[in-house]
Amino acid sequence: MLYIIFALLSALFAAITSILCKCGLKTADSDAATAVRTAVVLVFSWAIVFITGAYHDIGSITGHSLLFLILSGCATGASWLFYFKALKYGDVNKVAPIDKSSVVLAMLMSFIFLGETLSIYKIAAMVLIAAGTLMMSVKHGGKKSKSNRWFFYAWLSAVFAALTSILGKIGVQDVNSNLGTAIRTIVVLVMAWLVVFAKGKKHVFSGLGGKNAVFIILSGVATGASWLCYYYALRIGDASVVVPIDKLSIIPVIIFSRIFLKEKLSAPAFGGLVLIVAGTVLTLF
Repeated sequence: MLYIIFALLSALFAAITSILCKCGLKTADSDAATAVRTAVVLVFSWAIVFITGAYHDIGSITGHSLLFLILSGCATGASWLFYFKALKYGDVNKVAPIDKSSVVLAMLMSFIFLGETLSIYKIAAMVLIAAGTLMMSVKHGGKKSKSNRWFFYAWLSAVFAALTSILGKIGVQDVNSNLGTAIRTIVVLVMAWLVVFAKGKKHVFSGLGGKNAVFIILSGVATGASWLCYYYALRIGDASVVVPIDKLSIIPVIIFSRIFLKEKLSAPAFGGLVLIVAGTVLTLF
């Protein structure tokens, strides 16, 4: 029973992460915010490594595995950078469903590139999640300004998130998952800061003062807390229960976006949420 509580806490902190990110990006540069947040997450990822004793496996990592860890880290970095951009310009209750659709993309990529089979349940799940994502991400109204960028960035984030899973599957089967995550986070940190410096903007961090900085740092803490709870839940409980609970973090995301950001969910979008939840449950079969 204890592992279910930690799985729920993981989903809760993951949802809080999205809300805090949105609050911290009002006037801040999204790339600079990603760089700062990743530094916070890095501390937590390595804390997990030392808590679980995974650091003992560092010497056993092969060159092949290290290469794919770096590549998957680059994919993760790209996903985070685009996710932050999407959150800056779009509503959380529209960006989050697209981000969750990376599950569908990962299943498709595994079928195409890895030759994995797709059961009737997984195909049904993909259809439900895709339909639900479409219903939730449709933006009504005639705005043609910067706000429309969120859709493009959100899908890029989902694509790179799916690539992260595929690259990890190809080359890092023999690497401890906690250690692999920590190494990937180093790559993400380097990548995020390179993007910031490549911009060449003198005042790239000017919008990260005051409340914005607090929200971004707290979002990193929430991510770290989510990871700690998730891996602890996996350690003491059944993955078949922990994983789906974590994936259903979209439910508290929608609830929190309504309470704290006053984002409304239309009737079609609510129907889309039901489809995504149903599809996520079907991925278990």
